Amino acid sequence: MNGLVVKNTGSWYTVHTSDGRSVECKVKGNFRLKGIRSTSPVVIGDHVNIEENPEGTAFITDIDDRRNYMIRRASNLSKQSHILAANLDLAVLVATVNFPLTTTIFIDRFLATAEAYSIPVLITFNKIDRYDADDLEYLDALINLYESICYPCLKTCALTGEGIEDLRQALRSKITLFAGHSGVGKSTLLNALLPDAKLKTGSISEYHKKGMHTTTFSEMIPLPDGGYVIDTPGIKGFGTIEMEGSEVAHYFSEIFKFAAQCRFNNCTHTNEPGCAVVKAVEDHYISESRYKSYLNILEDKNDTKYREGY
Repeated sequence: MNGLVVKNTGSWYTVHTSDGRSVECKVKGNFRLKGIRSTSPVVIGDHVNIEENPEGTAFITDIDDRRNYMIRRASNLSKQSHILAANLDLAVLVATVNFPLTTTIFIDRFLATAEAYSIPVLITFNKIDRYDADDLEYLDALINLYESICYPCLKTCALTGEGIEDLRQALRSKITLFAGHSGVGKSTLLNALLPDAKLKTGSISEYHKKGMHTTTFSEMIPLPDGGYVIDTPGIKGFGTIEMEGSEVAHYFSEIFKFAAQCRFNNCTHTNEPGCAVVKAVEDHYISESRYKSYLNILEDKNDTKYREGY
């Protein structure tokens, strides 16, 4: 029997089968012996085969090939990966310039990973009702930066409704991953889009300006206009994995563009003579924040760096 994985609680998976049922499944014990170095071999969005037993239990026996997936380094196991979701049409990165802060390094790590696996990204800057004049000025600068390198951006506020209809249109008929730090308002946005979902929301610490986890497992939620949205627990850090140093520049479109003009074909764009990328940064054709993020990802071979809350 074939089906789609729509919920993962860590030990059980809910699979929507091809005949219209929802079946609670576990993974067969030997499934983990197939060389999948991940915290979970099965993820939301996977198309799977299941075997049902007369006792009413079911086991996932096989996964169809994935056309893409969103992956990061596992937060507590440096040699393993954590796949957020598979077979995506879009990823929405929910970010905030305050309450809490989403750094450009975190944004760029997410974007580079999405580029590596051919997943389009929409950056949604949320909670705009909470920003002062300096926050709004910084927000406009960020939007100008990311839209100049072809990442669409939205300003949203679930309380006032600003941007909600534009977000709804962007999600229509797509399988979309919602991701971001805890406290950026992912669940609140989804409740604005889907009032019947009644997802749990939480507050952030006014002192630390950081959020606490309110979503504890991943779930695929159907949209009334077609498509699905995948709600995931908040992400503290985004360590890259399966990404060789020589490949990183490929996932920064503006760096890749200037890299063709470097003197050396194997230029790392750090300290080589005749590096067109370094000169482009000096001449402000490449933003310093994006270049800093590129260098930061190059340092991921250091197994402790991913632990920081980028």
